[in-house]
Amino acid sequence: MTSAPARPREWLEPDGLGGFASGTTELFRTRRYHGLLVAAASPPADRRMLVSGLEAWLTTARGRRALSAQRYAPGVVFPDGASRLESFAAEPWPTFTFDVDGLRLEHELFMVHGAPLVVLSWSAARSAPLARDAPVTLEVRPLLAGRDFHALMRENGAFRFEPERRGERLEFRPYDGVPELVVLSDGVYAHAPDWYRNFLYAEEHARGLDATEDLASPGVFTWELDQGPATLVFAMKSPEAEELLVGPARNLAARLRDRERARRGAFPSRVARAADAYLVRRGAGRTIIAGYPWFGDWGRDTFISLRGLALATGRFDDARDILVEWAGAVSEGMLPNRFPDHGEAPEYNSVDASLWYVIAVAELLRAAPGAVRPEQRGALCAAVSAILDGYTRGTRYGIRMDPRDALLRAGEPGVQLTWMDAKIGDYVVTPRIGKPVEVQALWINALAIGAELDERWRAPYERGVASFGARFWNAEQGCLFDVLEPDDAALRPNQIFAVGGLPHALLAGERARRVVERVEEALVTPLGLRSLAPGEPGYRARYEGGVFERDSAYHQGTVWPWLMGPFVEAWLRVGKSRDEARRRFLAPLRAALDAWGVGHLPEIADAEPPLTPRGCPFQAWSLGELLRIERLLAD
Repeated sequence: MTSAPARPREWLEPDGLGGFASGTTELFRTRRYHGLLVAAASPPADRRMLVSGLEAWLTTARGRRALSAQRYAPGVVFPDGASRLESFAAEPWPTFTFDVDGLRLEHELFMVHGAPLVVLSWSAARSAPLARDAPVTLEVRPLLAGRDFHALMRENGAFRFEPERRGERLEFRPYDGVPELVVLSDGVYAHAPDWYRNFLYAEEHARGLDATEDLASPGVFTWELDQGPATLVFAMKSPEAEELLVGPARNLAARLRDRERARRGAFPSRVARAADAYLVRRGAGRTIIAGYPWFGDWGRDTFISLRGLALATGRFDDARDILVEWAGAVSEGMLPNRFPDHGEAPEYNSVDASLWYVIAVAELLRAAPGAVRPEQRGALCAAVSAILDGYTRGTRYGIRMDPRDALLRAGEPGVQLTWMDAKIGDYVVTPRIGKPVEVQALWINALAIGAELDERWRAPYERGVASFGARFWNAEQGCLFDVLEPDDAALRPNQIFAVGGLPHALLAGERARRVVERVEEALVTPLGLRSLAPGEPGYRARYEGGVFERDSAYHQGTVWPWLMGPFVEAWLRVGKSRDEARRRFLAPLRAALDAWGVGHLPEIADAEPPLTPRGCPFQAWSLGELLRIERLLAD
């Protein structure tokens, strides 16, 4: 595996509600999204950055030493806590070990599943002689924000530093309309408000975005570590948190630590445990976060990811709850690509999200029919019928079954409807108007599934299969067209869905084998499939630069790990070696689990070596398809 990012690895601690803590293994915060408490005010949406980070110092007989490190504009690093960082461990939760003048200090943090609450602790053990009568003092200064997690904060006069004190508990109300921050500690708090200015976030700068921020620090917590570990708890004030915030801080931390250790220990593997990060609560139901730190729950991503994250791991109840939650959102045959939040209109701008929903419903009913009650099955099947009816009659953006060939036409100028959905202002990078190949594979699969429920879908299914076989083969290149009407012969990975990745393959025999080999030759990399073959017009080898540069490269060569799932399934369907697939395709993805987002797979990567990971470091469908590959290749 050649990919080795030249930047710090990142860790993630989710709370099961869409909130999280995240940072780098080298202490520096490199994104506006890195923080100790990002909480969802309306789970999983309306996420707020409440606690961005902290400054920490340890004082021994040999002096005062930093345990934190920040990067300030224009590139100044201060203080020097990273120089004392000895190691980082991700399991069972992020743990940093420091060597401070012969004293070994362990700092761990974990979020509590089902509550916007994070527990931090520090414990010391001497590993070299120190003056036994000298105290070991820990000081911690929280760095608070109180902002939308996409935004940045500047020093201002409106921030409220003064907390309401209730014994060990402090309550901060930084701004009107921002959720209250509850802080519980077994240390001594001294109020000393100050602003820390001009933090520089290197990843934001590299992405061509605003990259500097000021943060507010209300005061300092102090502990004598000779008297035992230090505990600090941050929580967004909420019913879920209040239910847990009972008793002294140290006892609370011990109780929650035992609970989380038992919960995480129940997962059968590290990858299954990582999958749990994306399955979150929405209202009374469940949904899937597309990626951390900045994505929400999107239709297409949810239904693609669900097959690996939930079905391949046996979490059938979660899969059922997610699909039932979405069943009521069908409109004119379409499901929203972005789930509606409070006061917001749904965004029905995807041709394939609804079709992926049909696939997911069928696979759930096939894998675990006993997990679905009759009324739930009725709701799921009604949603499937509504999708097929809507697409047959015609719906938004020119989406309609063509009565001539039973294939699905979609698109109009200015709209991006397929998964290749990059848009910069009014410029659609890959419009793919007409009959995209993977959309036909999804549509024909959906018709086949519909025919199992209602015989009236049998005839359009059979016509669609015949039309696909007659019209999509590109004899000149020995593979499939990417789009018909107008015809587009660009060599892209979308054709792989005609062979693998869906329940019903549309190609078999020699044509299927040639598609797999053509895709393998031009598009397969150790981290996934290129979105466009080298040498094609518009091909981009790197995903970097400002917003325009990155978005215009997003589907023009950039590698997508999630596409390895359908490719491996296609590889097996044409009779190729299972052992070779494990070695060539599965092993590199497993190796990449610690390349950038620790324990996870990234959203994308550069198209050429060293295949630098890019985009979201923690991506649901990337990890979901890895789980699906593991199941496909299981002995």
